[in-house]
Amino acid sequence: MRVLITGGAGFIGSNLVAHFNRTQPETEVVVIDDLSTGYRSNLDGLTVSFYEGSILDNDLLASLCDGTDAVVHLGAIPSVPRSVAAPRPSHEANATGTLNVLEAARAAGVEQVIVASSSSVYGSNPELPKTEFAWTRPMSPYGVSKLATEAYTLAYNYSYGMRNLAFRFFNVFGPGQAPGHAYAAVIPKFLEAAFKGEPLVVHGDGLQSRDFTYVGTVCAVLADAATRGVNSNDPINLAYGTNTNLLELIGVLEMQLGHAVETTHTETRVGDIKASQSDGKRISEFFPEIEPVSLEQGVRETVEWFRETFDYAK
Repeated sequence: MRVLITGGAGFIGSNLVAHFNRTQPETEVVVIDDLSTGYRSNLDGLTVSFYEGSILDNDLLASLCDGTDAVVHLGAIPSVPRSVAAPRPSHEANATGTLNVLEAARAAGVEQVIVASSSSVYGSNPELPKTEFAWTRPMSPYGVSKLATEAYTLAYNYSYGMRNLAFRFFNVFGPGQAPGHAYAAVIPKFLEAAFKGEPLVVHGDGLQSRDFTYVGTVCAVLADAATRGVNSNDPINLAYGTNTNLLELIGVLEMQLGHAVETTHTETRVGDIKASQSDGKRISEFFPEIEPVSLEQGVRETVEWFRETFDYAK
């Protein structure tokens, strides 16, 4: 099998390459990444064919889709705050980029494109837990672009007979998730501050909750979906129904670090969702063999990666 991973030098993409190498060494893995948010070094030591380029380059996409069995489309500009600051790049990469990937796959006869949507599509919907059939109302340009990502992908099933799959990711975390930049995710941002002895910055009261999902679980699902050709005309929440607020998360971090941390509170960020939780039903129905990694174990492995990777954590 030959799998093309867009955004494969990023956090999730590079973990997915490693997962394929480890569990399916016979699978040929090809990566395209423009390195705008990913790093070539994330693929060091892995067996992969790497192409530096953009999903806005239709000719490059066409050449890479030729002879490919499945595309896992992770290439995007992430981050709600980044999209609020600059909405047009998020739209171009996430919405137009997805359309380009789908068109390249269709032209090459690739039946399955697996895409990463986001829990941010639910936006202002207060329902908890979230089901895939709950109404969507994005609160940020990022959420809108991800709703376009999944809508285009599933429309291609109806319009062209493709066998695509759209996952809504919920706060993926784990080893390889970079800290040290303005739009870093909350867990690496918290860990960087904790290891440096700095206060953890909490936006708002800290009671905002998330369904944190370990990257190893995400990669196991993505690889299984590509290998078995799993498809659906409706999106699937890639999360298992946990509900952890930031204050509880800090408690888990303290337990794994072995010491208390200092916190400071600031204003709530524009576009942030108050609560996010999947009901976890469809993911378990489609992927019954996959056992999700717990938050505690995932944080422990992430802490270990920090200690091995960063001088300030040693």
